This record gives sequence, structure tokens and C-alpha cells, in this order.
Amino acid sequence: MTLSTSPLTGTRDFFPEEMSVRSQVFAKLYAAVESFGYVRYDGPMLEPLELYAAKSSEEIVSQQTYRMKDRGDRELVVRPEMTPTVARMIAAKASQLSFPARWYSHPNLWRYERKQRGRYREHWQVNVDLFGTESWEAEAEMFELCGEMMFALGAAPADFIVRVNDRKLAQAILGRAAGLPEENRDEKIRAIFGALDQFHKLPVDKTKEQLAALGIAAANVDEVIAAVRAPAAEYLALAPPELVEKSAIARVLKEGLTTSKPLTLVLDPLVIRGFDYYTSTVFEIYDTNPENPRSIAGGGRYDNLVGLFGKARVPGIGFGMGDVTLIDFLETHALAPRPRIGADAQVMAIGNDVDSRKRVHEIALALRADGLRVVTALEPKKLGKLLEKAAKEGVRFAVITGPDEAARGAVKLRDLSRSEEWEVQRRDLSTRIALGLAEHGATAHLPASDDDAP
Repeated sequence: MTLSTSPLTGTRDFFPEEMSVRSQVFAKLYAAVESFGYVRYDGPMLEPLELYAAKSSEEIVSQQTYRMKDRGDRELVVRPEMTPTVARMIAAKASQLSFPARWYSHPNLWRYERKQRGRYREHWQVNVDLFGTESWEAEAEMFELCGEMMFALGAAPADFIVRVNDRKLAQAILGRAAGLPEENRDEKIRAIFGALDQFHKLPVDKTKEQLAALGIAAANVDEVIAAVRAPAAEYLALAPPELVEKSAIARVLKEGLTTSKPLTLVLDPLVIRGFDYYTSTVFEIYDTNPENPRSIAGGGRYDNLVGLFGKARVPGIGFGMGDVTLIDFLETHALAPRPRIGADAQVMAIGNDVDSRKRVHEIALALRADGLRVVTALEPKKLGKLLEKAAKEGVRFAVITGPDEAARGAVKLRDLSRSEEWEVQRRDLSTRIALGLAEHGATAHLPASDDDAP
């Protein structure tokens, strides 16, 4: 039997060129997040089913989780999202933590859904969470951080917008518009949210049919549609004043944000988010390019999730930025970095005697100690063939050692992209290579730890 070379449906192979692009992108995101004082954590790939059944969306739990039973007959899922896990971890250490706690992660997540543009069954997501405060400034920090992450990737202010909403305001406004009594309103409100979820993708008449099917009178259906179409000021005016006064979103819109470049923040009544644990603030980052009208990131406030673990209530707010839509965004805007897979240098010798081989490995060892990526030939080849092969593989510099140069404590350094060559003293070699890399727009060292998710 011949085995297939294709990955499972909905999963991807990342070859070195793709991994180089991803590593560069995520390194910039890590740096932006850590500049705000966030620290990295991780959790297990497997979690008990009840962790998600408690507050995640019904669709994810019943239709999209990879489920199994272990030998102890415990029902487990491969994590479809990270927020319940981080809430569990915060609850476990709540008495020992100093709040506000700023955490971030880059988990591998799984959902059994139909493969399409922007969606795979397996993806990676940079998650950012802030615990321990209900201050509106937590929302402001989330939006400012979203902006700085996008700017760090080279995005211009016009390339994306941040759409925000407040679910408490939405419940009050849409509940009143739909003519629902205030008591026992929650279940019907969730159904209304579901009907409005595809508002931008369906004809208005189709949305009206869905709302009418929920038992909402025709006049009230029109009021619901008018409410979600209303400009920001009119939309807020439809909510009880006391709710607007408490709304972090309303405060942020009033006070404004401070970012390195202008950040577009838009109140959008149709941003609801599907997870049941969101309590008020919800938001999404959208690509403004009509060729890729997708959400790049999304999140919100979940003030009651930590309390499900029987611990003290710890409010939280956070967001996730998925790798699939992010890379689509970068490619759409021609912002994806070029792969960097060639070594910084290859050391090669004139001759193949014992002394030549020893010099090659001594030079390579010294350059690696200085943080450079260095390769050597594993099979004897003529110098011309080595140079040709190194250039083809994207190696930046050839370091050539011969007996005459060795006697002078020197080597020949050749820029393989420009066919320029110099004689350089060995003591200056690392510095000359690093300067040369900088001229190429590269860095001398691109570290990647084994535990970094792709």
C-alpha cells in the first residue's frame, strides 16, 4: 500500500519557507504584546468536555469539537479555543496572583468544521487576556494593543478597522425593539443575535423572515432592523441612560485612544460574537480591503467565567488573532515577509586535507558562538561546486579558508548575492558578516525556541 503524502483534511504542512514567514510574523506579534507587559503561558491540548459545555457556544460544543473518551472513561475534547483554559488557570492561582494579570499564549486549536477560505480544522491563535479589573481602561488597552500589533506587521491605519459593541446595550436595545418583556428575555435575545449574525451576508428580507419565525411582530422586526442600522449616536440613545453610563465602550468612544498611528474604532451593533461567556464588550478587527472582507481577530469581556470554578469572581477581557485570516490579510496587502531560510554563512576550504577540515570547523564554531547561522559541507566537493550550491540554497556569505590566508590569520569573505569578495581577519569576521546581513535587510540571528507554535 502506498501512503498518501497529503495532510489530513483541514490541516496544513508548513515547509521551511512557510515556517520562516510565520516565525517572522509571530515574532513581531510577540514583541508588540510583550511591550505592553504581557507574559506568556500555555495549557494542555486536552480538556474535560464540561469545561466548554459550561459557557462556549452550543455550535462549537455539539458540532465542532474533536471528542474522545480516555481509558478512565472521561469525556475529553481537543481544545477548540483557549479562553476557558486560561480562566481555569487563573481560578487555580487567583489567591497567589497580583492583579491586573496580563497573560498571552499561542495555542494550537482544533474545530471540526468545513474547510473554506480563512478556516481550517486546525489553526494557531495568538491570545491576549487581561484579568482583575472592570475599568474601561482595560478595553482601551485591548484596542490600543490590537492596533499596535497590526502596525507592527506593517499595516497602515486605512487597512483595518476595529468594530466594537456592548452586549448589555444590545440586549436592552434589541429586546425593547423586538417587544420582548424584560423577564425571561435571554433565550429569545440569543436567537435574535443568531438571526442577525449573517445580516451583512443575506438579503434584508431573509433576516426579517428569520426574526418573524422567532415570533416577533412585523412592526417590531422593522424596529430591530432600524436599530442595527442606526448611526452610533442614535443607537446609544436607544439604550437606557444608566447602561450607557456604565458602558466601557461608550466611555472609550468618548475619551478616545492613544496609538502610534490613528486607529479607526467603529460602534457596530451587529458585532455580537458567538460565545455565551461574553458579558458586555465585544469587538472584532476587520480587513477593509473588499477582496478580503473578513475578521482578523475578535474578543470581548467575560467577567463571570473564572467564577464558574467556585472561586472569587475575577473579571476578564481578551481577544484572539488567528493565523489563517492574519496571513490572508498580510498577503492581500502585500505585507507578508520574504522567507529567510538560507544560512548566514557557509565555511568552505581550499583543499580537503585534515588541517583544512579542522580550520573549517573551528571557524564555524566561532561564528556560531557569535549568534550566526553557519553550515559546512558534509561531503567533499570542489570549491566551485560548493559556491554554486550555497548560492542556490540562499546562503548569504561564503567564508573561504586556504593555507595562505590561514598563515595571515585571515579568510576570504564572499557575498554570494553580489559576487563581491574581501580578505577579512578572522577576529573581524563575525562583525563583517553581521554588517553585511544588515545591508541585506536581514538580522544576524533569528532565534526560534522549540516550544514556539508555528
